[in-house]
Amino acid sequence: MGAPVSVGVVALDPVLEAGTRTTLLACPDLAVCEPGDARVAVLTVDRLGPAELDMVRTVRTHRTCPAVVLVAGALAPGDVLHTLAAGARGLLLRREADAPRLGHAVLAAARDDCTLPPGLLEEVLDRPAEARHDGGGWSDGMLSDRERSVLRLVADGHETAEIAQRLSYSPRTVTTVVHDITQRFRLRNRAHAVAYALRAGLL
Repeated sequence: MGAPVSVGVVALDPVLEAGTRTTLLACPDLAVCEPGDARVAVLTVDRLGPAELDMVRTVRTHRTCPAVVLVAGALAPGDVLHTLAAGARGLLLRREADAPRLGHAVLAAARDDCTLPPGLLEEVLDRPAEARHDGGGWSDGMLSDRERSVLRLVADGHETAEIAQRLSYSPRTVTTVVHDITQRFRLRNRAHAVAYALRAGLL
């Protein structure tokens, strides 16, 4: 087993910050530290708004460029898309953020994998394509079947090894496919790619 993943907590409410730190301290694979020194930052909020989205972007600019996991009291499907587009790599509802789930989300974010609450993911995917389209220039012909299959499994929260096993690809192939998508469309990470594909109605 490797060294613990360093994780920091960012919250406007000191009670939320203390509760999140206590939860993270129960995860043996994590080492809680200051956000400015962390590989992953957990941002805890009541609800999502412009100020909270700005916090996600600001945390991403810290010296260590940490991955961000957002824990919110409530999230709507639109909030999920906005948060992923802002650069978050994981989202959890506070009522679901016990030590195992939060620890899993943090470790996934450290590996550049994306985790989403299944219920919210289903709501987003069930929205009509025209409701998700953002005019960003994506079209059906811009993603191959292989790219769409990989991206859908990323959106479902599967990690690289799991995607490779499900699709009978090598892990390197999966990583290459995701890298090609992010480079082609100038996206920041997997979560950003998922957000844009969902908004364009490709998934």
